[in-house]
Amino acid sequence: MSNITETSILDQVHGPDDVKKLTIPEMKQAAQEIRELILFKDSQHGGHIGPNLGVVELTLAFHYVFDSPTDKIVWDVSHQSYPHKILTGRKSGFEDPAHFNDITGYTSQHESEHDFFTVGHTSTSISLAVGLAKARDLKNETGNVLALIGDGSMSGGLAFEGLNNGAELNSNLIVIFNDNEMSIDENFGGLYGTLAELRASNGTSENNLFKALGFDYRYIEEGNDLQTMIDTFQDVKDIDHPIVLHVHTEKGHGFEKAVTNKMLYHWRTPFDLKTGEAIIQESGENYSDLIIDQLTKKIETEQLPIVTINAAIPGMFGLKRFQAAYPDRYFDVGIAEGHSITFASALASAGIRPVVFHSSTFLQRAYDQLSHDLAINDTPAVIIVRGGSISGGAVTHQGLYDIPLLSSIPNIVYLAPATQEQLEAMLDWALTQKDHPVAIRIPEHGVNHSTPISHDYSKPHYEVSHSGSTVAILALGGFFQLGQKVHEKLAAEGINATLINPQFITGYDQTTLESLKANHQLVLTLEDGSLSGGFGEKIAHYYGDSSIKVKSFGAAKEFTDEVPQAVLYERYGLSTENIVRATLDLLKK
Repeated sequence: MSNITETSILDQVHGPDDVKKLTIPEMKQAAQEIRELILFKDSQHGGHIGPNLGVVELTLAFHYVFDSPTDKIVWDVSHQSYPHKILTGRKSGFEDPAHFNDITGYTSQHESEHDFFTVGHTSTSISLAVGLAKARDLKNETGNVLALIGDGSMSGGLAFEGLNNGAELNSNLIVIFNDNEMSIDENFGGLYGTLAELRASNGTSENNLFKALGFDYRYIEEGNDLQTMIDTFQDVKDIDHPIVLHVHTEKGHGFEKAVTNKMLYHWRTPFDLKTGEAIIQESGENYSDLIIDQLTKKIETEQLPIVTINAAIPGMFGLKRFQAAYPDRYFDVGIAEGHSITFASALASAGIRPVVFHSSTFLQRAYDQLSHDLAINDTPAVIIVRGGSISGGAVTHQGLYDIPLLSSIPNIVYLAPATQEQLEAMLDWALTQKDHPVAIRIPEHGVNHSTPISHDYSKPHYEVSHSGSTVAILALGGFFQLGQKVHEKLAAEGINATLINPQFITGYDQTTLESLKANHQLVLTLEDGSLSGGFGEKIAHYYGDSSIKVKSFGAAKEFTDEVPQAVLYERYGLSTENIVRATLDLLKK
């Protein structure tokens, strides 16, 4: 249990109505208790720290003044909704480890009447709030509609689309612009000079993008002061036109370590509260460092015009090291995945060698740009994809749909290395070829090794690790090690199976696939991703008019929400034993 004091104010709070009964001193104590609960859970369970600590007073003030759920607040990304959850009947999910997994890390309308959307990606809140406000008006209902969006989220184009349309509502819409001067990492872009002017001038600068878009505007410097936020909300409650409240807050407020190191404490795995040290220390090799090392070598020894691009997630790829060494070759475009791809396509067309680093779950936000701006123009940009796997993450952060997404687009070559040496060979080729965009899917099961190779990936070429008969195992990328285990188990059953590392997600190695027809009855495909539209479906399609059976193993077409990976593996039959058992059953038919 948490170390909240015996005279806890939060023990009196079971919902927003109870917040309204508190005095200002009691709410200040409640703010401290909320911070203690957030740190208690995050230090043991992992989660977002800085975003939540920075909006505690603002959240208390919202529930003190407004009447949720009649008055609706939409949290952008919703990774700062922990205080809101604590005040709306979900406190047990923060104070008792046995209930940590009872609530999600983001808002969910299935969890509480005080949440309205399942949200985990950025820049969406204003558009969602505009929709709620328009629905209210069409139904002749009453109530305030608020959107809370951070300055980092404002770098996404959807935020501006929402503002542009929200300004024309001519009815109640309150946009809380939570300006803590940070995204996940530092902010980049011309917008942030404008915001600095507004902060420095206490909101009086004529260079005001919110007014330019048609909003009323108010600046609040002391966003972490409870009374200030209560007074502000009371002033604008039931306003009859759209307004932006530009609220200056401190990310990580109340916890010095999170204030000092805002990037590290944006989201953390479990850590020691006193020392700040991670409970589980990363050790050994990782693919991110290997990629940065390889890019550095290419720049220094071959003078390749390499640049790196990411959309506000440098920490995921260790890019701060590259930025320090080559600041003029590093571009953080903010939370603007679409721009990152179009920008890279233009750079590549002019002879620069852009390497774009993306999380699988965020890359989907750039589908149109991948197709229209990159693939149609067939420019040789390189995309590094991480997080492509079956995982126990939140429903909004599923990374298993990159294979169907990218492999459905012509011209893009999507590669899946299984080892460091294969990754290095693929990256070497991708950085020098000039024919197509190339994406490389980083394995998510640790760094493995093989014999160093040099290969031309212009045409699909599968690596046959072991030649056998009857059964062929095509184990893609990070699941190659699973394929090796299946191969060993089948050998123990007297089956000398063929083991293949496909390497290519897109395209067929027809020579290898055709050769299997001679002495194989069954082809198994293993992939760390969605079966629907995935690699296995493509292989099954290839063999559709032949006598060879194909059995594919991967994830079902479904959204899962913080279901442990082990449970998902069991659900999808991804254990070595199950795959072998299914293989033997199929051979008997």
